[in-house]
Amino acid sequence: MFWYQQPPRNGLKLVVSSSTWSHNSYENGYSEAKFEVNRENTEYTVMTIKNLTHKDEATYFCAASDH
Repeated sequence: MFWYQQPPRNGLKLVVSSSTWSHNSYENGYSEAKFEVNRENTEYTVMTIKNLTHKDEATYFCAASDH
């Protein structure tokens, strides 16, 4: 599962990728302290953005990959 952030008038930025077999992998500038990802099973994943500020204004997307 991949989570992306698209700030207004900007391109997509990868925030974090997660899988059932490894830990969440955060891109530079993003952390679990701000973007918490919980994947309880292979069909259900939630990303929670903590302590929202105006800088977090964006559209957020998730994408799945079935290998």
